[in-house]
Amino acid sequence: MLELGSAPVPQLRPHDVLIRVAYAGVNRPDCLQRAGAYPPPPGASPLLALEVAGEVVAVGSEAPREMIGARVAALTPGGGYAEYCAAPWQHCLPVPDDMGLAEAAALPETLFTVWHNLFERGLARDGETVLIHGGTSGIGTMAIMLGKAFGLEVIVTCGDEAKCEAARKIGADLAINYRETDFVEAVKAHTGGKGVNIVLDMVSGDYVPRNLKALAEDGRHVTIAVLGGMKAELNMAVIMSRRLTLTGSTLRPRSDAFKAALADEIAANAWPIFTSGELAPIMDRTFPLAEAAAAHARMEAGEHIGKIVLEVAGG
Repeated sequence: MLELGSAPVPQLRPHDVLIRVAYAGVNRPDCLQRAGAYPPPPGASPLLALEVAGEVVAVGSEAPREMIGARVAALTPGGGYAEYCAAPWQHCLPVPDDMGLAEAAALPETLFTVWHNLFERGLARDGETVLIHGGTSGIGTMAIMLGKAFGLEVIVTCGDEAKCEAARKIGADLAINYRETDFVEAVKAHTGGKGVNIVLDMVSGDYVPRNLKALAEDGRHVTIAVLGGMKAELNMAVIMSRRLTLTGSTLRPRSDAFKAALADEIAANAWPIFTSGELAPIMDRTFPLAEAAAAHARMEAGEHIGKIVLEVAGG
């Protein structure tokens, strides 16, 4: 059950800022936490939300006082479905006056996740080809945009033709309806039999051996979620002979220092693309905070294209 209630204003740690929340992003981990399958890390707020945007109204003893009054988007360990949310100041990104706070709130979780997994763990380089499952999800739309911005050829899978068309409009070079077409065969046909350099996979389970068949030699398989199951059966001889790399990550449990370093890299390389207006997040729907349950239902039904956000105070 999701229902409105009252809770104390968060207490700030020395490196925290207190954000008056205008909007909070909705992500699939929120649904998992609500269902009891994704507990918050130790010390994090039990409230939901991994990203917010709003105004800094107070700072901890070791956070810059000049941040008071600043508009920011923040990656949070939790607590964003509320009027006030605490987050480490190093995990905040500045939001210019001409950028909407709803759009800003839709960026941190997917931007941090895609940047780390596609470019840092996946080692994506200009001219390579990536296969992205869930092409119209928040992660998928972000991966399409960042991939194209940094010179990748992007192939995605989607569950119907309408979503495939939406993915093409966002920038995907090839969108495959996985309900009607074998994505491995489609990838092989598109790449002349070579396969893709990277798979960004949020399905796992029985998709993993199929993903490996779609990889080129020296390809990298990056797992960011296990929506299709946590176990996969692999032929290790194939992995060795084709020199494949399997990796993956979860962002929420990582240390504050890691997230701060990631924020710095994003601020230098990717954030300016959004603050300049060159790119903007793909927005699905905005719900009032009181209708968070409806927002979760839409996400769980897979109806959304892009990001769902909750309006807390607007702005």
